[in-house]
Amino acid sequence: MQSPAINQAMDILKLLRQVTEGQDEVPIKLAKITRIIAEKMEADAAACYVAVDDSYLELFSSFGFNDDVAHKVTIRYGEGLVGEVAKTNRSLAVADAWAHPKFSYKPELGEEEYKSFLGVPLVRWNRSIGVITLQNKQVHEYSRLEIEILETVAMVLSETVASEEMTEYKKDLIKARGLTTRERVKGLSLSKGYGLGKAVVHRRRQMVGKIFAEDKDGELHRLETAYKQMNEDLDKKFASTQLGIGEHVDILDTYRMFAKDKGWYKKIEDNVKSGLTAEAAVERAYEDMWNRLSGTNDQYLKERLHDLRDVADRLQSYLSGDFKEVSEISNWSDIIVVAQTMGPADLMDYDYHKIRGLIIEEGTPTMHVAIVAKALNIPVIAKIKGLFDEVKTGELIAIDGNEGYVYINPLPATQEKFKAKIAEKEKLLARLAELSKLPSKTLDGVRIGHYINVGLAFDLDYIESTNCDGVGLYRTEIPFMTSDVMPDVERQVGFYKELMDRAGKRKVIFRSLDVGSDKLLPYWSNMSEENPAIGWRSIRISLDRRAILRKQVRAFLRAAAGKELNVMFPMISDVSEFEEAKETLMIELDKEKRRNQPIPSKVNVGLMIEVPSIVFQLEDVLKQADFISIGTNDLAQFTFACDRGNPRLTERYDVLSAPFLKMMGDIVAKANAAGVYCSVCGEMASNPVEAMVLLGLGYRNLSSSGASYGRVKSMIRSVNIEEVTDYVKTLLKSQKRTLRPQLLAYAYDHGIEIY
Repeated sequence: MQSPAINQAMDILKLLRQVTEGQDEVPIKLAKITRIIAEKMEADAAACYVAVDDSYLELFSSFGFNDDVAHKVTIRYGEGLVGEVAKTNRSLAVADAWAHPKFSYKPELGEEEYKSFLGVPLVRWNRSIGVITLQNKQVHEYSRLEIEILETVAMVLSETVASEEMTEYKKDLIKARGLTTRERVKGLSLSKGYGLGKAVVHRRRQMVGKIFAEDKDGELHRLETAYKQMNEDLDKKFASTQLGIGEHVDILDTYRMFAKDKGWYKKIEDNVKSGLTAEAAVERAYEDMWNRLSGTNDQYLKERLHDLRDVADRLQSYLSGDFKEVSEISNWSDIIVVAQTMGPADLMDYDYHKIRGLIIEEGTPTMHVAIVAKALNIPVIAKIKGLFDEVKTGELIAIDGNEGYVYINPLPATQEKFKAKIAEKEKLLARLAELSKLPSKTLDGVRIGHYINVGLAFDLDYIESTNCDGVGLYRTEIPFMTSDVMPDVERQVGFYKELMDRAGKRKVIFRSLDVGSDKLLPYWSNMSEENPAIGWRSIRISLDRRAILRKQVRAFLRAAAGKELNVMFPMISDVSEFEEAKETLMIELDKEKRRNQPIPSKVNVGLMIEVPSIVFQLEDVLKQADFISIGTNDLAQFTFACDRGNPRLTERYDVLSAPFLKMMGDIVAKANAAGVYCSVCGEMASNPVEAMVLLGLGYRNLSSSGASYGRVKSMIRSVNIEEVTDYVKTLLKSQKRTLRPQLLAYAYDHGIEIY
């Protein structure tokens, strides 16, 4: 049975469809649409505001207000009731608008007689592209039913406002006002490099053409088919794509878990059963989630909303068949992807070997697709408003990721300059590849243990291609996160043994299960917390659910039979936690011996230094640990009380500051004095200038990401340990917020390669 809101909205949308499919020009269509909405909802006035750029909206059509007022009223985001709706992306119903503190009087409208106000955002890509409003002359409490009707209408109207027809209309307005198109534009660089290729405009989202279902069973079948095909294709795509290791791997795996979330899928099914088409049901399920969670200040939840938006758009594309369109450009050898926004999996829809650049209108440094693109050495530029609508697929684009410039249809001379820069970059990559044949040894002959971090199965290829000294960190949580059920001992043995076999005689360090926070397991429930980064996660889960830890260490022991086994425990905040975890491992080792099972030739037990409290217990730790490894990501986050995923804090705190470097220096000094193996496996070991400082502090073992291994090795082979050690010591007395400028200058002055 269909809800009353859907029945009433259906009547309005039938009339709107007749208007949008007509031959009238855009201004006439908008005027008719506004009038229909007002009359059908028994309002005295209505208005449609459209975003002109990222700072203000313009009145494009109205009913009930002064005549000829279109394009004469502008409102900034956040200004008045309309601006508040646009800024917050939330509907706003006010019984007496004049009494509301946000009310802003616009005399051009002639709204003196109107009291009540209802505004609903026109949303696309989580951003308001307009606002539709209703007003009545009497004080009126808008009901939930009225709000739902207008929200349903707005869902369709937003697609009309974002249509190509509307885009051309807005362009004509810009030209009429004396503005010109752009040839070279400046944006924000998110990933350095140069690219030249044909533009491919990424249009993932499709207009929801039909809102109400005529055949519910048929819609449910379409939904089930699209959902199943989407997940099967994602599994194949991620299994065949070699992306290296690092944060981008976590992002893609989290994306896949969202795609398989049964609770979200159930909400979509319920929407179809209420009378919506599959496409409208997906959109409605997302909007409901957005309305509940968009007001939160929790960065983790906000990132999850973006992930859910991306997955919803992908499911929409499978329902419409749009996902097949990318094959049309398969014969192009060089492409520049241009998007308003896009999810990390969307990048994998293209042959990423052919992608020479990525331009995202609404991108940020922490945006997931930007992180994945950076891992693939693809230059990325963001924050160029309007470019998505201006560029056409097939146009030639040049992208300068170093300076943040985009060239549209560049002149021949400009093209030649870019080709020269790209050739220079290719020579550098070839040189880095040659380094694999050479040892990780400094100019003054100091041998550095240089390892790689491993997550997924295809990361194992880096063991041979980099000729590394071994695996400094095997992130065992990745197989758990990509499984539909908890992997049993036998399955875990398979994962770990494959790594041991591929590594041969090289050193391998296993990290026990590190889940919780932003690493969720799809088959565990009730793990949501207000502050997950410092909540029930990592070793805390393993010790509380001891059976999981026992099974995992048993799998370690069996996979390493006859070889040396190195196991470290993450996020240890107290010596007693390490003692408990180590004891669990030793008990399982004794059990294997009693069963006459093959056991490792040697077992070394260590821990990760990630929590500041354990730094103050380091002397006691070093008496019991065979080795330690510093996870600089969490250690810096907890030391500075700074969420590393918060873009507002990205530039405020730096690991290259004297306080943090002093702590890092103290750790390695104590480890060396105790004769305990010490390494760094966090992001500092994957950044050449930061790795250079680690060498100066006394570290001789680094574990880098596969994508950055060559650059770090190049730095190692061009640095003099004795000289950089003396220089770093002089900087540790500095009171400056960051020492990065001085360290970069030192590297350039001394010919140290920090590409």
